[in-house]
Amino acid sequence: MTAMELEIAQLIIDTLALEDLAAADIPPPQPLFGEGLGLDSVDALELALALQKRYGVRIESDVKDARRHFASVAALAAYIEAQRNACAS
Repeated sequence: MTAMELEIAQLIIDTLALEDLAAADIPPPQPLFGEGLGLDSVDALELALALQKRYGVRIESDVKDARRHFASVAALAAYIEAQRNACAS
């Protein structure tokens, strides 16, 4: 697990009050929705706001790729890194 993935996993736990989990309990490729972590659309909205506050990135709910970005901790980390690199260019 990369530092970014660990940070995002902890953000998910803190934002969604998943106190019975540790960041290391959320494997980066594990799905966040459905049979994975079991998050729902309300959780996605809360998480999107937390990501925007922490990293300054926006994941619009109407963008067709939003579902792909929220697929897993690894996908979120990749999206955030890509956005940071795009802004740095």
